[in-house]
Amino acid sequence: MGFFSKDIKTLDDLFVHTLRDIYYAEKQIEKSLPKMIDKATDPQLKAGLEKHLGQTKGHIERVEKVFELHGVKAKTVNCPAIDGILEEADEVSGDIDDKDVLDAALIASAQAVEHYEITRYGTLIAWAKQLGRTDCANVLTNNIKEEQATDRKLTEIAEAKVNLQAAE
Repeated sequence: MGFFSKDIKTLDDLFVHTLRDIYYAEKQIEKSLPKMIDKATDPQLKAGLEKHLGQTKGHIERVEKVFELHGVKAKTVNCPAIDGILEEADEVSGDIDDKDVLDAALIASAQAVEHYEITRYGTLIAWAKQLGRTDCANVLTNNIKEEQATDRKLTEIAEAKVNLQAAE
């Protein structure tokens, strides 16, 4: 087994590991969103990111609730994937002077984050159900619904205005 999977022997172990992964990811996202909000110039984008920052705090609380329901300690494991996505977002948005192109880059970066979260929550929900933990699945379903709604909203903002302005 690999370095990160040495303690993973069962689906339950994998569920807990992945829960700790998304816990880490949500905490990193919570730290990164204020920088994205500060850089955003489109009012609708800025408001959407601010709303999602509030939701992210709720996601962290719900993940903590799942740890509690599952009877394991709430702790994080490093997630190189989200670190890379957030690092790339910071690098790309740091190199753009045109505010419209910057907003388009911020949307693309935010959607990369959302897609990562959606895949993790989808997997966790499926595993929770398989493990007979519908209580955990139900809590995590609230998170995935908000992540999906945020992704849809970012697409709407991009397609209705931001991408058009960036292309001018």
